[in-house]
Amino acid sequence: MNDFEKEVMERINSSPSNKALCDSATAFMRASADAKYSYNFAWQGRPIIQYPQDMVAMQELIWEIKPDLIIETGIAHGGSLIFSASQLAQLDICDAIETGGMFDPKRSKRIHMIQGSSIDPEIINQVKLFAANYKRVMVCLDSNHTHDHVLAELNAYAHLTSVGSYCCVFDTLIEDMPLDMYPHRPWGPANNPKTAVWEYLTSNPGFEIDKSIQNKLLITVAPDGYLKRIK
Repeated sequence: MNDFEKEVMERINSSPSNKALCDSATAFMRASADAKYSYNFAWQGRPIIQYPQDMVAMQELIWEIKPDLIIETGIAHGGSLIFSASQLAQLDICDAIETGGMFDPKRSKRIHMIQGSSIDPEIINQVKLFAANYKRVMVCLDSNHTHDHVLAELNAYAHLTSVGSYCCVFDTLIEDMPLDMYPHRPWGPANNPKTAVWEYLTSNPGFEIDKSIQNKLLITVAPDGYLKRIK
């Protein structure tokens, strides 16, 4: 680790004790969630419905892990699929440059969609069979945000995450939002992705919450949602 990287880590580690900074981030998250701030962004022309900070975090993780497969649940406008496909394409470009190999620029070849409920046993089986052909796997869960649904997704897919890679659970911030933030949704405080993560981790010691990511971002929809597989 060079001097600049050490400085970065020192700032990240000190963030939780910076009350003014953390209070400002919390206030922004509550105001921006209510204003549907995340709906304002796109990736290569497709709405992605993510905060820019989480998009940067995902880019950093993908570059570090260099997965050959990213499993995602939940599709709105397809922006996250395009994001993942473009990141995988970039990895392929770099590999082709380094090895002198060939590169196929078609983004569609990096997207394989399976339609159905993410917790349907048949869908789960299809994903498991597809993932068996890959070595470095990331998982991103971003569909129905109720506790039971996310817990079922974690039980179905988290174990497909490669050791050293991440299972990223989005919208855990719901737990930290006001009770009346989601009046027309089946999820809310005490019934959301974060509570599902907490329950899952009680019986799955192979994962741990990577707090350094949320401490770096401060503005994130996934506090306690970046789960690193450690064994």
